[in-house]
Amino acid sequence: METTARLYNLNYDEARTYLWTALFVVCNMLLPHLFHLIPQGGIIFAPLSFVILAGAYKLGWRVGLLAALASPLVNHLLTGMPAWGVMPVMTLKLVVLALVAGLTAQYFKKVSVILLVGVVLASILIGGLGELIITGGLVATIQDVTVGWPGLLLQIVGTYLVCKYL
Repeated sequence: METTARLYNLNYDEARTYLWTALFVVCNMLLPHLFHLIPQGGIIFAPLSFVILAGAYKLGWRVGLLAALASPLVNHLLTGMPAWGVMPVMTLKLVVLALVAGLTAQYFKKVSVILLVGVVLASILIGGLGELIITGGLVATIQDVTVGWPGLLLQIVGTYLVCKYL
């Protein structure tokens, strides 16, 4: 499954960058509430990651980076979630995902399931290493894959569909 889709690389001097970022932050406020209706839904599906991956791949690393930095902070300030102690690791993982996704799309200029699998695996590896350095714990990093595999599949397939059809 491969396609040349319309992929963008918005810059910081474009108003669209900030409009899309705001939309992704709003999505990242609403989606977690939906997924948290499912027991362990946040851990299994990682809804913030899906929005960041799709946004960064489709619109560029700058949009993804801004959304990755703003989403956890805005969510925490308005809802108290994620917990303050989780914020550094979550933000790091989202930033890594945004950069890897956006730079991959910019370099290859196409979307494919294989590229998205590579983006997700590279992000898990780099983000997991960062988490290990910050927390010293390996359990949560491993849990991202063992418990969160349905969310990883959703991110890959969902991002492919978003990039191809939207």
